[in-house]
Amino acid sequence: MSNLPQPGRRQALKFLAGVPMLPLGAVASSSLLSACGGSDAVAVAPTVPVAAKYVSASFASMTAPTLATPAAMATTTLGSTLNVLLSDNTKISYKLAYQPFFITGDLVPDGKGGTILSGGYVDINNKPIIDKSVAGKERQFFSDSPDGTSLLALANPTVPGIKGKAVFAVVQFEYTTRDQSGADTYGRLPSPIAILTLDQDQTTGKLSLVKYHNVDTSSAHGLWITCGASLSPWNTHLSSEEYEPDASSIANNAQFKAYSKNVFGDETTANPYHYGHLPEVTVNPDGTGSIKKHYCMGRISHELIQVMPDNRTALMGDDYTNGGLFMFVADKEKDLSAGTLYVAKLSAGFSVDPAAAGAKLSWINLGHATSAEIENLANTLKASDILTVATTDPADTTYTKVFADGVANWVKIKPGMEKAAAFLETHRYAGIKGASMGFTKLEGTTVNIKDKIAYSALQNIQDSMVKNGKGWSEASNIALDKQLKAGGVFAHTLTAGQKDLDGNAINSEWVPVQTKALLVGEDIAADALGNLANPDKIANPDNLKFSEKMRTLFIGEDSGTHVNNFLWAYNVDTKELARIMSIPAGGESTGLHAVDEINGWTYIMANFQHPGDWNSLHAKVQTTLDPLVRANYKDRYGAAVGYLTADTASIKLAAKA
Repeated sequence: MSNLPQPGRRQALKFLAGVPMLPLGAVASSSLLSACGGSDAVAVAPTVPVAAKYVSASFASMTAPTLATPAAMATTTLGSTLNVLLSDNTKISYKLAYQPFFITGDLVPDGKGGTILSGGYVDINNKPIIDKSVAGKERQFFSDSPDGTSLLALANPTVPGIKGKAVFAVVQFEYTTRDQSGADTYGRLPSPIAILTLDQDQTTGKLSLVKYHNVDTSSAHGLWITCGASLSPWNTHLSSEEYEPDASSIANNAQFKAYSKNVFGDETTANPYHYGHLPEVTVNPDGTGSIKKHYCMGRISHELIQVMPDNRTALMGDDYTNGGLFMFVADKEKDLSAGTLYVAKLSAGFSVDPAAAGAKLSWINLGHATSAEIENLANTLKASDILTVATTDPADTTYTKVFADGVANWVKIKPGMEKAAAFLETHRYAGIKGASMGFTKLEGTTVNIKDKIAYSALQNIQDSMVKNGKGWSEASNIALDKQLKAGGVFAHTLTAGQKDLDGNAINSEWVPVQTKALLVGEDIAADALGNLANPDKIANPDNLKFSEKMRTLFIGEDSGTHVNNFLWAYNVDTKELARIMSIPAGGESTGLHAVDEINGWTYIMANFQHPGDWNSLHAKVQTTLDPLVRANYKDRYGAAVGYLTADTASIKLAAKA
């Protein structure tokens, strides 16, 4: 293979324009230089046979930054290349770069000639929520934790001022870590969600922010801790609400009272049963949007769902101790407002060894519902209307012992309240029905359509997954001999023709029937930087997205074991794992979305959260890195929303051979 010359960094010229623009389009105009250097000469397009077709893509791994270059540990750092093989055996190497749209707390264009605070918090009446924790420094709260992001295009956009083509990104903000006094604000503010109108340059592929619009979430009662997200096959943004507030003990929940105060102006208006559901955002051609919350998909710790190509089957992450693998099958295509909720039961054989066969999956039908009927139940019922919960053994056989968030519960469902329990007390009800409620932090979910394999991230493999661990139950059929804090990624085989455990047909061709370890981390004694997991392997995977064109699984970390979290690329054919980006120390890799093609260009959406959120893991680096992180990210109150692509133009790949 021959490497094509690198053009200069000022401009990238298109070539192979005659190649048909199938997904990922024609080969890009340039192979670009890294962010830290390069020529200022005008680019000259390399000579490439017009007939060359795209064959495959691979990533060359970067080394992890160290204290030898502390500045690299305190920001987004890239040293990876994307290598594209063409049908004539030539190879193009793209040096990757990170392009932020903004750092939260920046004032950005509102599309009306003014500006708006990015990541800013508003109440149920869309009025700014003010941080008054330090007298004389009052300001609107803004998030340091951007998360789930979807990039999409619409057929007939109407946003003015676009010079290239309009593209839209939906971005949600999970929480903010602290107020100006340093007090914890996690889960105490309603999660904002914004639509970005982006101007896509048709020569370079660069995306430029021209409008930022806050979605009005009042019809959804506000949003609660929105974490990962995905793009539906019908071009909507599927959000999440994780760590659903426990309705059975809500009177003593100071966090939820503070949330209610910030959203509604008092501590008692917010209803816990309105949170822990699946919001869906529809983008309008003018760059605004609308939201609806689906109440019939289970009230769980929604992390990220993946809708299958049938437009009906959704596999769901459950970021929880004593969580389950849940599946929803909608009644109609492209409509999540009614359907049947299932939860998995594992057979013996669950293992963290990628060489092991893994465990078979069967499915328990928890019930059918519409969103409207469950919302009505949420509006009218309290926990005491649905079930009785005891945390000590009542010595009463009418109660069933289950575990919830690592704690033993003895639960009894009130007569006639089975549907309410299934959809509003989903974790406890699934345990009563015999589901394998033994997972810890089952996070991102994505699908490899060609091979009919879904992937799930287990951020931590501990507690309820380990014999005699916190929340462990032998009935889950998850019984590991020791914990693996570094976690792993599991692969689920998907197939048709399945029945639930009652013998009824499951109306889907995308049902998981086997789960096995694909990639796992490695716990280690602390190294020179303080890493508690091997830095050359994944650790604590969270966000997952799969690129069909590149045959690559992208893995973002939320690690309590890596000093810097990383973004990885794993080729499912070659089995090669490459580190492609390092996140600022103390931060988390979020907002992942692999976009094979929009108007011929390829993007990897990538955000990060809470840079400089120090803990004991960072003892060896904090003194050096803290002033650098503070200087880069608004004294640790800001974080980036952006995308990964070639520097300084974006990527196009040729039509596949």
